[in-house]
Amino acid sequence: MIREEPIAVLPDYATVQMAFEVGKVLEVQPVRGERSSWRLKERAVNEPWVKDYDSYKGEGPSRWAARWDISNWAIISAYIEGERVGGCVIAYHTDGVDMLEGRTDVAVLWDLRVAPEYRGQGIGGRLVEAAIAWAKDHHCRLIKVETQNINVPACRLYGKHGFVLGSVNRNAYPELPEEIQLIWHQEL
Repeated sequence: MIREEPIAVLPDYATVQMAFEVGKVLEVQPVRGERSSWRLKERAVNEPWVKDYDSYKGEGPSRWAARWDISNWAIISAYIEGERVGGCVIAYHTDGVDMLEGRTDVAVLWDLRVAPEYRGQGIGGRLVEAAIAWAKDHHCRLIKVETQNINVPACRLYGKHGFVLGSVNRNAYPELPEEIQLIWHQEL
């Protein structure tokens, strides 16, 4: 079951493991003659590693309320037989969230997580579709999501659900020079 919940459930939401193994990365190359168009090519890594976004300083659900006013944010959760197995958070109408561009007609799919044992079963796709529906219900004209070239499954998921790669920033993470920021968007 997929359902919207109040932001107060954020501590419970955060219990869903986000870490994943990086076995492939995307090589990102501009397409000549086409403005804002990129070619993505998967490449296996020599030594896989585990990436856990929640482990980085200042990151993770438990720290968001200290950085932003999250009162306009939404949580959509996924349950199977009463067990929380995933969810997504949507940022909306929030000062200081650069991806929102100061607009009230833009939403950001801020976070998406599915418990490792439930990945590959379509839960992530249902959450993405629910986030898109939420944004439409809130009169948004655009929804965005950020990920990195090391998160190949997420890139596949967003592309499959109608998102287009809108921008690439090779220098977004100075402490992680091998990672490339990818901003996907979908007009609603």
